[in-house]
Amino acid sequence: MTEQMQHTMPEPKAMAPGAVDVDKRQGLAAAGGILGAIAASSCCIVPLLLTVAGVSGAWMANLRALAPYQPIFIAITALFVAYGFYLVYWRPRRVAARGAAALGAGVDGEACAACARPAVPSAVVKSALWLAAVMVLLAATFPIWFFWIEPYLP
Repeated sequence: MTEQMQHTMPEPKAMAPGAVDVDKRQGLAAAGGILGAIAASSCCIVPLLLTVAGVSGAWMANLRALAPYQPIFIAITALFVAYGFYLVYWRPRRVAARGAAALGAGVDGEACAACARPAVPSAVVKSALWLAAVMVLLAATFPIWFFWIEPYLP
């Protein structure tokens, strides 16, 4: 490479070996929350939505086989969603507060790792987390509210 190209290329982010970027962790937590919410609702919400959409068949009865595992799916999904909400909403405030405290103490802003601008989660990640939270809440409370809508089902 030429000398000019070396000066114009940005330096890669220095990360500890095995460390995962915060943006990637937020995305993984949101994806885990969505997949867990689908798994948690596979025995009750998914057949209900398919029935309302007009899809039916004997194969839908096989989805009830997952019902004994629903509490496990709900617990795992709750952990993913809680971790995702921590990364998206709580952690950026803590990093910003630590950065402000470090700057107030006279620490050089470039040398202070806590002063780094916190990762701003995308709207997709926030939406996925909220969707997963609503889905797991519906799946967890399904036995309570299903009896109210059962008379209106086709």
